[in-house]
Amino acid sequence: MTDLNRYRNIGIFAHVDAGKTTTTERILSLTGKIHKLGEVHDGEATTDFMDQERERGITIQSAATSCTWNDHRFNIIDTPGHVDFTIEVYRSLKVLDGGIGVFCGSGGVEPQSETNWRYANESAVARIIFINKLDRMGADMYRVVDQIKNVLGANPLVMTLPIGREDDFIGVVDILSRKAWIWSDSSDPMSYEIQDIPADMVDKVEEYREELIETALEQDDEAMEAYLEGEEPSEETIKACIRKGTIALDFFPTYCGSAFKNKGIQLVLNAVVDFLPSPTEVPPLPEMDLEGNETGGKAIVDPDYPLRALAFKIMDDRFGALTFIRIYSGRIAKGMTVLNSSTGKTERIGRIVEMHADERIELDSAQAGDIVAVLGMKNVQTGHTLCDPKDIAVLEPMVFPDPVISIAVAPKDKGASEKLGIAIGKMVAEDPSFRVETDEDSGETILKGMGELHLDIKIDILRRTHGVEVEVGKPQVAYRETITQRVEDSYTHKKQSGGSGQFGRIDYIIEPGEPNSGYEFESTVTGGNVPREYWPAIEKAFEASLEKGVLAGFPVLDVKVTLTDGAYHAVDSSAMAFELATRGAYRQSMPKAGPQLLEPIMKVDVFTPEDNVGDVIGDLNRRRGMIQSQEAGVTGVRIKAHVPLSEMFGYIGDLRTMTSGRGQFSMEFEQYSPCPKNVADQVIAEVKEREANK
Repeated sequence: MTDLNRYRNIGIFAHVDAGKTTTTERILSLTGKIHKLGEVHDGEATTDFMDQERERGITIQSAATSCTWNDHRFNIIDTPGHVDFTIEVYRSLKVLDGGIGVFCGSGGVEPQSETNWRYANESAVARIIFINKLDRMGADMYRVVDQIKNVLGANPLVMTLPIGREDDFIGVVDILSRKAWIWSDSSDPMSYEIQDIPADMVDKVEEYREELIETALEQDDEAMEAYLEGEEPSEETIKACIRKGTIALDFFPTYCGSAFKNKGIQLVLNAVVDFLPSPTEVPPLPEMDLEGNETGGKAIVDPDYPLRALAFKIMDDRFGALTFIRIYSGRIAKGMTVLNSSTGKTERIGRIVEMHADERIELDSAQAGDIVAVLGMKNVQTGHTLCDPKDIAVLEPMVFPDPVISIAVAPKDKGASEKLGIAIGKMVAEDPSFRVETDEDSGETILKGMGELHLDIKIDILRRTHGVEVEVGKPQVAYRETITQRVEDSYTHKKQSGGSGQFGRIDYIIEPGEPNSGYEFESTVTGGNVPREYWPAIEKAFEASLEKGVLAGFPVLDVKVTLTDGAYHAVDSSAMAFELATRGAYRQSMPKAGPQLLEPIMKVDVFTPEDNVGDVIGDLNRRRGMIQSQEAGVTGVRIKAHVPLSEMFGYIGDLRTMTSGRGQFSMEFEQYSPCPKNVADQVIAEVKEREANK
């Protein structure tokens, strides 16, 4: 029986380029898991094992690996930082107990750090903070700590202070033990000495130590009283209080260093052991019934409880589909049969492997607290629950955002269409934010994703991993439609053709719903004019009709339909007759309800050198952007704006030209907003032209 108190399931997350993957490499090196360090900029990092990751120097898939430190087992997930892949961060945080948030010492709190931090808050994941890259020009730990307070609204508990700045950064002071860790060789993480604090830092260390103790002791009234009476608490008491406050998300122990220069990582590893929770210290996941209502049961982390496991990632490789699962309770073994409660089908556990990036170590069994990969699963998707067939439960499923951009693809070689279908099927299983559909009229395959880079990488994977060459159409924006006026109307469907006919009349109101309310249906019919058994057919027919708007065929948002009256015939009325009446009513009334085209508006975060601010803002205004804020930093200015997605294609190239290659940006979906008339007219004309050419 493994001691679950010695388990730490952690993720490493940050903005793109803050040094997550390098930090993971250093952790694996220090824990003896790898012997040769791989560098991201050389394309050699262990957890960046996809060709696309190595070439671009970014993480795309979250990679899982395990290692040990101070007799504790770490299951680590290195997550991507780019906004198009936040889904990977979201689903990793869902199954983790703790995290390390990495921030760049010069870049500070960047756009993606904010999104990831928000996801971690929503998933109630305890975190420690590592302020990285303190050897870089412009790095300033104290400024980043202020940003964490002001931008993230978090409470960082400073545990280490840097010795020296930029090129002179040589080590860190551990505030709690009042000791300085100084490294003599940046290529060897073990080349450190523990010394006394430099004389010029003693006062600063005492100031931060007092703040640390006061914040920590708020977790323990007795210790706080003793401290106020002049009694110095023991290091064990302070650590116990920090652990309690970290797990309760009251504060976040904050460390500093340089992963690339091998400085400060040991203290972060010690903090994972000392302050982040084991699987048994995290509130158990609530169990649900098949309708998604909580049953009151809990997936308690105990190997002797019935099996509860969540599939959080599917990865296809040369040996078949790997299903990554987090086991919350119970245990699994090779050859065992489990139930997928999300589909109602049983699955057989083939092989169980512990992953080290894309290498694997075979296991015979795994138990509560483990994160492992299983081969041989047939119908499991991300977010599905695996459980004991005799004790059925569903864990809280994952909710994924809808794609905002689509492209049409077709195989260059006519014979490759089957191969394309199989490849896309595998890719959709791996990535829930990537969707595919076939255009019924043209037969084209439409790929949908979260951004240009997202789809760009998918095309690259199709070509290289699956060997399918495709022709790619122009990116299309996922527009939506809505209505602006209330319409009260009536429609009768009547058909007589010998024998029993079809009859159904409905009186109804179609009106705009509240923003983000989706589709609402209500019936105020009294007296049985439309029998109750036909209401569901009417409700479903309206909902199905809303899939295709009357302006340009885009899905319709935020509509409320009220059934007020109607009429039926004892013989000729049926659910089908009322369904046809509803479809006719939709076609008749929607054009009268002031239909309007909506476009996706993106939250855009641009970083630019100060000299180029005017050009960048002018360019965003030309793209119909609304500037929200500007914030000057040490190395440049951050501009936040809301910009229509249709205006953002190819933006990275333009930004690089304007800023001589130094500008960066990220964007994520914010909301749907009405299109200006000239834009709407153009979109509708393009859609009609495409339909005419089919």
